[in-house]
Amino acid sequence: MTDVLNDYVVPPVPAGSSGVAWLRANVARFSEGADHVRRRALAVEILESLDVRPGGRPVVALAAAMGLPFDGIDAIARSYQPHLPITPEADAAVERLVALCGARDERAAARIGLLVQACDATDALVDKYLSGSVKAPVPVTRRVAPDGSVVEVDLSGTPFGSGRHACPGRSTALALAAGAVSFHDLHRGFLLLPNAWDHASAAALVDAGFPAIGTTSLGVAASFGIPDGAGLTRPETVELARRLRHLPCHVSVDIEMGFSDSPAAVGDLVAGLGVAGVNLEDGVEDPRERAEFVRAVKERAPDVFLNARIDTYWLHKDTSSTLDRALRYLDAGADGIFVPGLRDIGSFTERVDAPVNVLYTGEHTLPQLRDLGVRRVSTGSLLFRTAVKTAIDTALRLDAGNAFSVAEVQRWSD
Repeated sequence: MTDVLNDYVVPPVPAGSSGVAWLRANVARFSEGADHVRRRALAVEILESLDVRPGGRPVVALAAAMGLPFDGIDAIARSYQPHLPITPEADAAVERLVALCGARDERAAARIGLLVQACDATDALVDKYLSGSVKAPVPVTRRVAPDGSVVEVDLSGTPFGSGRHACPGRSTALALAAGAVSFHDLHRGFLLLPNAWDHASAAALVDAGFPAIGTTSLGVAASFGIPDGAGLTRPETVELARRLRHLPCHVSVDIEMGFSDSPAAVGDLVAGLGVAGVNLEDGVEDPRERAEFVRAVKERAPDVFLNARIDTYWLHKDTSSTLDRALRYLDAGADGIFVPGLRDIGSFTERVDAPVNVLYTGEHTLPQLRDLGVRRVSTGSLLFRTAVKTAIDTALRLDAGNAFSVAEVQRWSD
């Protein structure tokens, strides 16, 4: 079976002595063979040497880390692909950057090329995060078949490509895009929040392009042989948060009911996690008391997105109090409301002036949930339960056809 991204070559570009033509002819993106290997290694070396501070537009942050201006990068990006016409503005921008790099060599080309590739594609990644779109930031790429024909390759399933031309700045792009959009911002659109149970599952989800990752208390508890919902996994939850908070994404941690009867202690716990968000359950206890926990968390960790989880439908108890609980928790400072198993979703979202989170059950499609006013959909323990079931099925059948490679898994530990 032909793997187009690996077996076909990139369209060749003519040699050029200046401007965009020179840039195209000297970057890894449009090279093959030894030239590609050398130039790609140079790009990776440059990226690894940078101290990039995410925040604001990604290309601006990357340019600052390189000590180069970002003015003109947009013009170059509009002429960068070989099938696009080169404008005088783009040529002039390349020449200004070459002068600032101090030499017209492959290192200068690599630096400029990285900025160009951090431009439209990473901006599109930010737009995807804010809109909740399922479209890939770079929808297609081009390859030359053995018969000389040029084919377009759909990248919807591999937004960063694969094989020898896979984007060398994947982790940098993800970090820059996530840093340009706050966790609160993600709730302005429509956020699908997958829930991980360990570092590998979280890193794999980030690798797949998710800007934010939640944790599943069931998955964490079951991984350690501990009952879920019993308040026994505080050490494991804190350790997982410590490991995940360095990933290039926003992390939201499920802290069950806070692992303490003291609102102040729960506030201190959240303040020390170093994550973007938490889920705090009410267990259908007295909403006035649970509101004090919400208030304590927001006082100690005001920037953390507090998703107040209401368990009335989940535990099939006192469902008539759901709206009252939501309003109480919002008044205490909650940023969002999470009601697993919620019925009459549209009516609830109309009456709650905050992002409403529901658990994905398959009863509604994601577009339907969005139309009902839902801002965030969590997978809960679904991914963990599916992974365990798939592992058992694979062990029984010994079918390795859909497995990740060892190299891919190793990359998640970088």
